[in-house]
Order: sequence, then structure tokens, then C-alpha cells
Amino acid sequence: MRGILSALIARRNPFSILTKGTLILRDIDLLTEAASVATISAAFSIGTMDEDVWRRTEPGTPSPRARMDAVRSLNEAGIPTGVLIAPVLPGISDGPGQVERVVEAAVAAGATHASPILLHLRPGVREEFLPWLEANRPDLVARYRSLYRSAYAPAAGRGKLSRRVEKTLTGIGHPIPVSGFHPMRTTAERQPEEQLRLC
Repeated sequence: MRGILSALIARRNPFSILTKGTLILRDIDLLTEAASVATISAAFSIGTMDEDVWRRTEPGTPSPRARMDAVRSLNEAGIPTGVLIAPVLPGISDGPGQVERVVEAAVAAGATHASPILLHLRPGVREEFLPWLEANRPDLVARYRSLYRSAYAPAAGRGKLSRRVEKTLTGIGHPIPVSGFHPMRTTAERQPEEQLRLC
């Protein structure tokens, strides 16, 4: 990773990192250097702050709190970092207050954006997820088969989720962007580079 970052810095190349892992903090020195010469950003996928849901659905990943702490650390270091509220699992992590807790924690961590994403069940994921659901939440199997006739939940559900996030942000008076990556300002103007010659 450090070699890749060093190469991007040398060419003043903009980039964005999406991760669940907190090892990114190990490279905070290089990320800070990169932010001084190009437009960079990062985002953490955090679908829930509920530790029981996290343990059941994302075993082996850093805890939601550890990820939020990393969001805070990167923003404090000058690396614009947001939160993908993803994946949101219908009937599992979208209950009353669950999504709102993620939004509130993201704001407290200084997140530059909060983008909610309902679970996608693409080929390969579907074959792993549905057997897990049958074993752990058989009461939800029929609902998921109805919702996920394709890889994506219906647009109405996605829109409802976005409105929940927007309402929470409005309620706490923090207008960070809700969807997509926030366009970040560069912290240093990129210098013109010599055109490479074709051999």
C-alpha cells in the first residue's frame, strides 16, 4: 500500500479510498502528504452501530466504533473522509433509530458525507447471503425473496432510506451531502507536469 501511495504522490494523482479496515491509519503520514499535492478522499463502509448486528453480519471486520474513530482521525489529519452507511439490511439494520445512530456518529466524527446504500444481492453475493439468512433469520427469507427479484431493492425503498438520512441531518443541523462523494477542494494546486514522450 505504501508503495502505491508513494507512486500516486510522485505523480500528484488524485484518488479515493473506500475501506472497512482501520489499517489505513498506518499510512496516515503518506495520506497527509498526498492531500497536500492532490485531491484525495476516503470513506468507510459502516452499515450499523449495533454491535450485535455487526458481529453477526460482518465477523472479522473492525468494530463500527473503531471505524468511526478512524473517520475522525483521518479528518483531523486533513484527509476528507466520509461514511457509506452500507450495507443497510432490511429488517436487520434498518429498524427505528438504527440508521439514525450511524448518521449521528458520522457527524460526530466529522464525516464529509454520509451515503446510505441498501444491500445489493448481486450474483455471487446472493448465493452466500440467502443461506446465511435462512440459518440466522428464517423469518425474513420470504421478505428478501420478494424484495430482491433483481440485485437491487426497489427504488422506493432506496429513496425512503435516503430521506431518513436527510431528515436526521436536518434535525441535528448538519448539512453534509447525503449521496455520492463530496467534491473536495484541493489543498494545493496541482503543478503542470511534463508531457511524457511516446516511445
